[in-house]
Parts: sequence; structure tokens; C-alpha cells
Amino acid sequence: MPAPASDIAFTPAVKAIQAQRGSREAYARREASGGFRTEITADLLAFLAEVGTAFLATANGEGQPYAQHRGGPRGFIRLAGAKTLGFADYRGNRQYITLGNLNENPKAFLFLIDYAARRRIKLWGQARVSNDADVIARLMPEGYVARPEQAILFEVEAWDVNCPQHIPQKFDAEDVAQAIHGLEQRIAALEEENAALRSAVA
Repeated sequence: MPAPASDIAFTPAVKAIQAQRGSREAYARREASGGFRTEITADLLAFLAEVGTAFLATANGEGQPYAQHRGGPRGFIRLAGAKTLGFADYRGNRQYITLGNLNENPKAFLFLIDYAARRRIKLWGQARVSNDADVIARLMPEGYVARPEQAILFEVEAWDVNCPQHIPQKFDAEDVAQAIHGLEQRIAALEEENAALRSAVA
């Protein structure tokens, strides 16, 4: 029987602590059905379509970890293959820590969070850099003002959904501005209607 997909995170050391703290039995039941999801599903793609921010974690050959924010317009992370996600990697501060790490160690982790809906998804896999102009063009969001240097292709090995507990609810400034604009229009219409009623009564 193949190892469950969740073994990518639940190492023997992790399982030992789960056993000590009383959660091993619950996770063992989930492992019996295969553990974490491994296929890119329609639900995952729908979530990605609403995501405008992500954190990509890598580690160098010595195991030193590094996490870097990646962002763009909603849906900037796209399907790039049957089990592959990808995004255009824009020119930034030119430290290239992520690229250097991936040259030594392809293992990577994506952490995605939707504060407004209080949802988060964790993805384990392997990442690589692509300098293919066609790949970069396909992954570059339309109309987004940024200079892509390369693309990051992330092959999904396993993913899981976290519970919403302790996620603070926050809203994007663009969404708040749209809501305020709608309210302002409604207020203006009501004021106009109120003025017309006052005039009619007078």
C-alpha cells in the first residue's frame, strides 16, 4: 500500500508528537483514505482565481528556509499543466534567494490565504524556474503593470485546507472602495428622492 500523501508533512517525528498530544488517531483515519489531496481540482482552481497574494517557501541545500511574498491581480497563479501551477515572477529587489534555493533544492511550499472569506490552503511540491518566453507570456496577467523576469512552475504533490480558526477577517482596499461607492450612490439616490418628496409636499 502506498504511503498517504500527507506523509509529505507528517514525518515520523511529527506523528510521534501527534501521538503524544492525542491527535494521531484522527489523522490516521484520514490517512486510511489517502491523506491530503494530490490532484488539482475545480475547487482549488476556483480558490486560486480569487487569490491575489501568496507566500512561497523554499530552502537551500543546507536546509535554511526562506519565505517570499508573491502577488499580483486575482488569479495570477494559473494552471500550467495537469499537476502544475505557475505564475509570472516579476522583477523585484534582485536578491534572488528563491532562485538560488531552487537551484540547490527543488522542494517548495505555497501558502495561500483569503482573509475576507477566512480560508487558507497549503500546497507541497517541487518548483522550478522557466525562462521560456511563451510560458512567461501565458502566465503574465493581462494589463498588469510589472516586468516579468521569469516564471515559477510549481508541481503539486499534495495540498490541504486549513480551518478558519484564528484567521482575522480583512478586506482588500479595492473591495472596500467598491462597497463604499455603491453606498454613496444609494445615499445620493435616496437624498434626491427625499428632496423630490419634500418639494411635492411643499
